[in-house]
Amino acid sequence: MKKINILLAAVAAVLLTACNGTPKANLKTDIDSLSYIIGAANGTNWNDFSKQSGLDSTCLNDFLKGFYEATQVGDNLKKKAYIAGLQMGMQWGDKDRGIAKYFNQTIFGEDSTQTLNENNIYAGFMAVLADKSFISNDSARNVLQSMIETVRNATREKLYGENRTKGEEFMAKIAKQEGIKSLGNGIYYEVLTEGNGEIPADTCRVKLHYEGKLIDGTVFDSDMEGEPHTMAANQVIPGFKEALTHMPVGSKWKVYIPQDQAYGNQDMGQIKPYSALVFTIDLLSIEK
Repeated sequence: MKKINILLAAVAAVLLTACNGTPKANLKTDIDSLSYIIGAANGTNWNDFSKQSGLDSTCLNDFLKGFYEATQVGDNLKKKAYIAGLQMGMQWGDKDRGIAKYFNQTIFGEDSTQTLNENNIYAGFMAVLADKSFISNDSARNVLQSMIETVRNATREKLYGENRTKGEEFMAKIAKQEGIKSLGNGIYYEVLTEGNGEIPADTCRVKLHYEGKLIDGTVFDSDMEGEPHTMAANQVIPGFKEALTHMPVGSKWKVYIPQDQAYGNQDMGQIKPYSALVFTIDLLSIEK
């Protein structure tokens, strides 16, 4: 314990003098040297931390001052509470990685016109701490995901509801084309190559080539020119699984999948919510 205290004292001395300039190391003992090495090893963290936090060299002295003050809290409960409040507040408020930003992105996605009410976040937080909230902490946690889904769905409907309409119009036209067959649930397919092999069960693993497109022709995924994929027939979107479990091995189909049998209201990056999809599937074999 005594050695640890000596180390902390040495580090503290370095930090104190660093606020007014770079201190000169006094390396008389092994403990002195070890203290210096500990500082050097951890000092490199400043570079990563500063980049992540958007700080630069002009902030270094303020950083060192705050760091040193935090190391001196000891058993002082008021200071501990203050430091804890600063830490939690930064976790919430950081403009790049804060919890508040995470919730805004999770709920509102690309809709920059909407944001959570920060005053109400603070009010709810304070009410729970003061035991004056109209909802218990456990209830709030249970209701949270449901409310997130409700607000998120409304936001996605506002931003991407037109995709559903376009998809329905597209699927209606496809259904009327010659050679188009139905798999049910609004899924249609066109036989490009007639296979005569075994039909996979949904528990099978299959080897295949495939290409996925949006209804405007944009290719979002393709391995037609590369190595085939091996996948479980029951670990894909519903419309893709429906096609796989009706295709004889050796078949190549073009499959038209409505949004509710694809990713629905999920935002999958290039595949936006409520997007109908078109897949070309070349079923090569069932993997035993």
